[in-house]
Amino acid sequence: MAFLKLFIGFFKIGMFTIGGGYAMLPLMQQEIERYGWITAAEFIDIIAIAEMTPGPIAVNTATFAGFRTTGVLGALVATGALILPSLLIIIPLSNFWEANQEHPVLKAIFSGIKPTVAGLIGAAAIYIAQTALLYDPLLTKTDGFPVDLRSIAIAVTVFIVVRKFKVDPIKTIIASAIIGLVIFGF
Repeated sequence: MAFLKLFIGFFKIGMFTIGGGYAMLPLMQQEIERYGWITAAEFIDIIAIAEMTPGPIAVNTATFAGFRTTGVLGALVATGALILPSLLIIIPLSNFWEANQEHPVLKAIFSGIKPTVAGLIGAAAIYIAQTALLYDPLLTKTDGFPVDLRSIAIAVTVFIVVRKFKVDPIKTIIASAIIGLVIFGF
């Protein structure tokens, strides 16, 4: 039954999201929370790891969530289910698209989809920021202060270092990991 839920959940994510991995994250987060496959904190950790590893973020996230739920077979089921809708839709439609991509109706459809994708990516960014930068009052004593100033300090510092000083993002990821280990403990 767990494999069927994984397949249905990730197939739905693959079927109803357009715009790539970041656009998939809000629906992925909703499905993962609904089935209780992983916690919100684990989801954010998965996104961070998936972002650092080779491959698309949505595929990496699905693979890890499936593995975390039911092992290697779960990873295969979740990943396969996520990419299957694209294969089923894109392959047959590619010839149609090539012949009709300048059609005004198709142009209008994609003009409407673009802001939707931007909104989905924005929703994912807000969700990640809330989970990473704010305390969860059910899990952490906050003394009435819901903001994790340590996380915000790291995020602002990395933003400034990358933007202003043009430091290599890989170096900032490694430095942030080391700082996180020191500040938040092993």
